[in-house]
Amino acid sequence: MRAIIAKRVDSGTPDTDEIRELAEAAGYTVVGEVTQSRRADPALQLGEGKAEDLATTVAKTEATTVVFDNRLGPYQTYNLGQLLPEGVEVIDRFTLILEIFGQRAQTRKAQLQVELAELRYELPRAEAKTSLAKRDEHPGFMGLGEYDESRERDIKAQISRINDELEQIEQTEEHRRERRRDSGFDLVALAGYTNAGKSTLLRRLSEGLDVAENEDLHPDLDSTAESEDRLFTTLGTTTRRAAIEPRDVLVTDTVGFISDLPHWLVESFKSTLDSVYRADLVLLVVDVGEDIDEIHEKLVTSHDTLYERNEAPIVTVLNKIDQVDEAELAEKREALSGLAPDPVAVSAQEGTNVDALLSRIDDELPDWKQERLVLPMTEDTMSVVSWIHDNANVDDVTYGDEDVLVDFQARPAVISQARSRASKLHAPPTESTEAS
Repeated sequence: MRAIIAKRVDSGTPDTDEIRELAEAAGYTVVGEVTQSRRADPALQLGEGKAEDLATTVAKTEATTVVFDNRLGPYQTYNLGQLLPEGVEVIDRFTLILEIFGQRAQTRKAQLQVELAELRYELPRAEAKTSLAKRDEHPGFMGLGEYDESRERDIKAQISRINDELEQIEQTEEHRRERRRDSGFDLVALAGYTNAGKSTLLRRLSEGLDVAENEDLHPDLDSTAESEDRLFTTLGTTTRRAAIEPRDVLVTDTVGFISDLPHWLVESFKSTLDSVYRADLVLLVVDVGEDIDEIHEKLVTSHDTLYERNEAPIVTVLNKIDQVDEAELAEKREALSGLAPDPVAVSAQEGTNVDALLSRIDDELPDWKQERLVLPMTEDTMSVVSWIHDNANVDDVTYGDEDVLVDFQARPAVISQARSRASKLHAPPTESTEAS
């Protein structure tokens, strides 16, 4: 598939890097681009002359698709289609993103979210057709398609059905998170924009650990997390154990943020972000190799998204320090200090400063508490001692004739469970003899 990139900005120089990456992520081969700096033309998005240049470029390159970085209205899509060679498709960035999401959706949850986003995108167009039909107008000329009176109702019914199913999936995932906490796991989520290096960082944090030992307890654990220089490598979530002794930490990589997403698209994928909102700690990963203004804008948007529902502490991770020198890194640290007052600078690719990040994660997660339990010696006592070993950091176990003394450190939830298990142990009855 050969594509031409098109972008219009009100002023300045149009930046097409991200839309190119998006197009390539969707499988297009970008064979050219047309850009313009001017106010939007209501009929064509581009000016009339530039739109004709676009048609000429498409014809010369034999492109099959024009990908606009701007949001196109139905009128603009139709009018552009009339100018271009027959059979050439016109899509905007949001249609492109949905296309990528559809290609990458592997789990039932991801597939439902893609379907929901597509329906949310289609709904206003169906409503427009309804409105035109009620005015006895023919909507086909807008590129909206023929009017179908039942389509709007069908879309709303499907949206309701998908929301119900997503809610059920989220309840299951929430129960899984609570089981993990009850089992002594701290939950850390990676957040940030696409291509910030979250998947690479996940692999680095969990390097050398095998997740198979937790497979039964955590069926969504994945032994691999792709690391590729392309957008949307991660659409669903990938969870792995991290090497942070003595804690048991699970780190989840989520779908990346992306610039200028419309509200309907963010809403469709909000349940994916629940693994971020419900975490004990969020690592906000940014690409420190980008321009300061771009990093600043992304941090502002990320914080707005996270602070809306997130209660966990946020640690900013300046990733890809292998791509900048010390002076540039220091300059960016200073410029971003208001949004990221104490960031951790790492190179996930090279492994630089990962130990410092692991230490910071340990510091930021909820404190473990010290506990001492005296367990009566019964046939069930050793199973409780074994459970404490599995879910806490045991300092010492002292075995007596009639009891077992266990000193350990653990999360408050684990201590509570240990106390509950201990209270259920019953000492064997003491034999008594009657005086004769």
